[in-house]
Amino acid sequence: MLLGGEIMVVEQFAFYTLDEIQNINTLAKLKNSNLVLMFGAKEFICNKDVFCNIRDTYSRANILGGTTAGEIFNDQVNDNILTVTAIYFENTKTNFFFSEIIEFNKCYEKGVEIAKLIPIENLSHVFVIGEGLNINGSKLVEGFVNVLPEHVKITGGLAGDYEGYKETFVIANDYGKKNLIGAVAFYGDKIKIGYGSAGGFDTFGIERTVTKSKENILYELDGKPVLDLYKEYLGEYSSKLPVSGLLFPLSIRASDNNYSYVRTVSGVDEENKALKFAGEIPQGYYAKLMRANYNNLINGSMIAAENCIDSVNCKNPNLAILVSCRGRRVVLNQMIDEELEVVRSILGDNVIFTGFYSNGEIAPTNKKSMTEFHNQTMTITLIGEE
Repeated sequence: MLLGGEIMVVEQFAFYTLDEIQNINTLAKLKNSNLVLMFGAKEFICNKDVFCNIRDTYSRANILGGTTAGEIFNDQVNDNILTVTAIYFENTKTNFFFSEIIEFNKCYEKGVEIAKLIPIENLSHVFVIGEGLNINGSKLVEGFVNVLPEHVKITGGLAGDYEGYKETFVIANDYGKKNLIGAVAFYGDKIKIGYGSAGGFDTFGIERTVTKSKENILYELDGKPVLDLYKEYLGEYSSKLPVSGLLFPLSIRASDNNYSYVRTVSGVDEENKALKFAGEIPQGYYAKLMRANYNNLINGSMIAAENCIDSVNCKNPNLAILVSCRGRRVVLNQMIDEELEVVRSILGDNVIFTGFYSNGEIAPTNKKSMTEFHNQTMTITLIGEE
């Protein structure tokens, strides 16, 4: 698929077997692309020959991507394929940055480190793909936000996997490796980027106080071990934690209501009766259990798309990068394509879709909000150029 005019042009391919990728040099038309996004299964992302084929075809491009809990291609969710999206910008400069996470308790410092590498003159936007397991996503995002200018928004997400929190890999100008953060910075006033993020889970039960936590590890709610509480509520689902936790995320809010977000279970500590979450859960905040509402989840995707249109300031955007939570896929199951269909109904037929199901999403909720780390949301980055 090839879409665009004289300015920003996008082409996209899906590969279903390793052998098919040998044809990309013949298929590709945009060999002078500035940026290539690759999302797929481990067998593609971590294959050196696959990466070299893409690298040789798009020799001028920076390449960013990672493993997923499902690949988005056109209006469908796929498993065990590779999507390759090449983008040529006529009037936009891009820079590429990446770094390895070595100390996983220093995610804030890692965000600060990468953000300080990014020149800020004429900086318009930053798109980030990160390691999906051994990370505190909210701390990473906080580091970026505290260094970059306030008008520069950040979008992206954390890599996913099919196996239920086993391992994730990131492509950052090399074939897939563990424990990486990759970022693309966009420069100039010709690039137009919109963004939006929305959820759709309902809260239930009583609101409780976070009485013991440390960063993204929650020990107690109202003085009671959180793992005991989850087992009580989840019943038969509790034996399948942490994967079953995708069905029952946690709503968190500050006492002054200035901050509120959703957090997803990513690990279990049976010894300490604690749960690990994909992002920060501050002590003293209030928490409520959540459960799925199918109609609200679909409606959340529509709201995210509407927020994109409201913020993009571009007549003809070419590309939408959709990063949706793996938990939404688990809940929606066979209805999953419906959340893409409603996004299509808002963005129109002339926008190429790429993206993936993730272990965490990064975006402002709308044009008036600051960048935050999310779970259980549909997050969209809408891109055009003038």
